[in-house]
Amino acid sequence: MSKLINQLRIQFFMTLFILPFCLTVFAEETVQKENEPIERKVILQRMYLDGELSEEKLTETIWSMEDFWSKYEGWKVVDQNEEQIVMKKIENDISPLLKANGYLGMREDGTLSIFIGRPEHAKIIHTFYQIDIGKLEAYKQEELQKGIPIMNKDQYKQLIKEYEPYSVN
Repeated sequence: MSKLINQLRIQFFMTLFILPFCLTVFAEETVQKENEPIERKVILQRMYLDGELSEEKLTETIWSMEDFWSKYEGWKVVDQNEEQIVMKKIENDISPLLKANGYLGMREDGTLSIFIGRPEHAKIIHTFYQIDIGKLEAYKQEELQKGIPIMNKDQYKQLIKEYEPYSVN
């Protein structure tokens, strides 16, 4: 009987003093891990009016998911896993590349296009529609062959609209 009483005393002591201590230590470790930051690769994709897609890659240290998501308000998550988060945003502007060296011009087949650099020896980044060259005034045709520098979004939109009546249906 005294053995049984001693065992009960030990269990009571462990339940009352040792177990709460162990649980407290475990809980503190869990809280500490939850408060540690996580790192994620973040890929930011920007889609511009001219069709250009730019990508920016960075590494974010995330202390609070709430703060992280508020930082990227307006971005749409395209893909997400434990290593990276890919987000996309549609910009209401033309790309920095187009502002720096973009030209509206015409390909040899008469297709209205956006070039990086002057049309005679440049890379096409976007095509629009075929132009009826017979309807096009000579000076406009020459202007497109040389290339019209694109400076901003408003000019870009205005030029596309200006040449639309000359499109082949």
